[in-house]
Amino acid sequence: MATLTFYGAAQEVTGSCHLLESKACGRILLDCGLRQGGDAVERIHNERFSFRPDSIDAVVLSHAHLDHCGMLPLLVHQGFKGPIHCTRATADLLPIMLRDAVGLYLRDLERENLRASRRGRKTREPVYDEEDVERVLKQLQPSRYRKPFKLGQHCSVTLHDAGHILGSAVVEIVLTENATEKRLVFSGDLGRKGSVLMNDPATLEKADIVLMESTYGDRDHRYEDDSMEEFAQILHDTWNQGGSVMIPSFAVGRTQEILFHLGRLHHAGQLDNWQVFLDSPMAIEVTRVYDRWLDIMDGEDIRELSDAHKESLADFLPRLQLTADTEQSMAINRIKGGAIIIAGSGMCTGGRIRHHFKQRIWDDRNTVIFAGFQARGTLGRLLVDGMQSVKLFGEEYAVKARIETLGCFSAHAGQSELLAWAANFEASARLVLVHGEPDAQDALASLLWEQHQRRAAIPAEGDSIAF
Repeated sequence: MATLTFYGAAQEVTGSCHLLESKACGRILLDCGLRQGGDAVERIHNERFSFRPDSIDAVVLSHAHLDHCGMLPLLVHQGFKGPIHCTRATADLLPIMLRDAVGLYLRDLERENLRASRRGRKTREPVYDEEDVERVLKQLQPSRYRKPFKLGQHCSVTLHDAGHILGSAVVEIVLTENATEKRLVFSGDLGRKGSVLMNDPATLEKADIVLMESTYGDRDHRYEDDSMEEFAQILHDTWNQGGSVMIPSFAVGRTQEILFHLGRLHHAGQLDNWQVFLDSPMAIEVTRVYDRWLDIMDGEDIRELSDAHKESLADFLPRLQLTADTEQSMAINRIKGGAIIIAGSGMCTGGRIRHHFKQRIWDDRNTVIFAGFQARGTLGRLLVDGMQSVKLFGEEYAVKARIETLGCFSAHAGQSELLAWAANFEASARLVLVHGEPDAQDALASLLWEQHQRRAAIPAEGDSIAF
């Protein structure tokens, strides 16, 4: 008998972490993600594994977003020494993601300790550091898509393209117990059909149990053509009123898609005379990694680069300025209007976007465009929900800027796409919904039953399922 226990992304969107236990494969962790929202240092210091890290035999990663991989350094620090399996492109992204994350964490902790010392309070030691990140990277074992690899004598794993971000994978695990074959499929995060740069998510048919994300289980995204018209109109309106546009963006996936769409607008003559700034050292590095993997991306989109005689995403948008260092970032503040600023973090939990908010969110000529899901408890979610004022760096700022959300940039499958992906599986497959908020999961589960007569379990954190 194999069992699955859910330690993260159970009735919530972040912190993906699921434990597979079986005699055939041992103890396999599917993802080891960071929960997002709230104070970053507090969040990390409050994280507790409900299992012994040194008891885990291997980790299989779905992709390189921090809510799926961000706790790997802590796992290693606490004794995990096994292999970490992922795609080759994910292995290229992880050094950027994890080194940046540990740097931010240690700097934030240093600032908190300085404040604590001034007040005569106890300081805290880091729970992990740069050495733990380097150990994680040494334990990576990259694999190609659709090429099975072994996890023990009676267990094999195959990674399929999930179409979410570069290197994202649907994980298929086949294990044999007592001469009986069992098949688990873990969707990771599923991409959308027709997303720029990404291939469509792989569809599978055979499974005994399917762990499926449900981030947008309660709604569909707008059609891309409609959303792109809206995007162009928002930019044009903001240009006409002399404002600037701030786009909080995830360094991996979302940023590259936005650059591609802006490049399309430029080549179509639909982009006013904007100055475009990619104000994120990590996103700049990630974009260069994307350039190295253009050959595995969607062929039609990559042909657009070739037709424009461009060999990189950055070159596709001639007006783009890469502002890697702090001085370049601060210089953007001197531009009063006509700037499109793409900066992290995507949910506004940290990063340079908060500095740009400080300079511009109180001015009603400006616009903030959210281009991805905003988890509960994040500043991004509060702004999307209509927050009237925001505290930044100890000061209160009125929210006067126009707030817009564009679904066309989402890297997650919408409700209809999730239903269609699930319907590909044999009727006997058991569906389990993870990585979604309760309302979204309830809506998706209801439609799975109404449209396909399929029941779906919705586990809470700590629940186990045997199969």
